[in-house]
Amino acid sequence: MPIYEQTCHTPTRFTRHHLHLHALLLEGQVWFCAHNLGRLMGYRLEERSIRKLDADQHRLLTVRELGEVLMVSESGAYALLIYHSAPHTRQLREWLTLHVAPTLRDANDLGHSERPTQGLLDWAGASLNLLHWQNEPWIRLRDMPNVLLHESRESLGQTQPWWKRATQFLAM
Repeated sequence: MPIYEQTCHTPTRFTRHHLHLHALLLEGQVWFCAHNLGRLMGYRLEERSIRKLDADQHRLLTVRELGEVLMVSESGAYALLIYHSAPHTRQLREWLTLHVAPTLRDANDLGHSERPTQGLLDWAGASLNLLHWQNEPWIRLRDMPNVLLHESRESLGQTQPWWKRATQFLAM
């Protein structure tokens, strides 16, 4: 059963070979109308086809002009294109990859200070996930023991509280 969301979304309409594809960017991910995608592929995408996808690759959304529709994520669309492989689906995949997805991302691109971006921090021989948001680096709480353990090994003689060491580390 697909995930259902009640918020009404406004899609962007793309046209290929006189067929429409309604797509939108939701939480940084590209989503396509399953019915439109199926028509472009030359297949009727029914619930049985969609069941082959993982739960996070499809959902029901309320979309302006269309009402409640089944949407497929970008990774779900590529999975369907592989499953229903045919010579014309290669060109469709290229169109989705090189035209549709970048257009949606560029149209909805927020400034770097408003949108969190992921990064990696090489620390003590390992990589930690880092989030850059509002011009500050953020480390997951579950990664803090690794940072603090390394800090305490390097500076056994210091008696600074952990939060001060973390603040000094993040200021670097």
